[in-house]
Amino acid sequence: MPKLIVLTEGFKGQTCELKAGVTTIGRADDNAFCIPEGSVSGHHCEAILTGNNLVIKDLDSTNGTYIDGNKITEAPLKAGMILRLGQCELKLDDGTSFKKVMESHRGGIKLEAGGSANAPANPAFKKKDNKMNIYILGGGAVVVIIILAYLFLR
Repeated sequence: MPKLIVLTEGFKGQTCELKAGVTTIGRADDNAFCIPEGSVSGHHCEAILTGNNLVIKDLDSTNGTYIDGNKITEAPLKAGMILRLGQCELKLDDGTSFKKVMESHRGGIKLEAGGSANAPANPAFKKKDNKMNIYILGGGAVVVIIILAYLFLR
């Protein structure tokens, strides 16, 4: 029975046996394979197993779905290929030993305390700009000050 094995430190060794049909993968608890890592979307992708063929389908995830470094929307995944969901890496094991799969990846990617990887920066992972939040918060503070001033100066 084929299975996906998580290679990323902190989630390393977590596995999901794939059954015929669709297996949902993501951060949300209602997925068949839940990976609670910040860069993985709530409903990130589907693994569709038909006979010996496995196809990965991205579900419009925020940080993308990659197979061997190539961004995909839908593509086949073969044994030994690296599947990356956000910054979380997985490998398909089609029956080879778990130990051999883990050793072949040289220890995986280690996540720092903040959930970021100590891997080289990838332009696909752009930090979201918080300027709009700051402007909204600042504007809200000004409105509150004006209302308080009006109430106390009446």
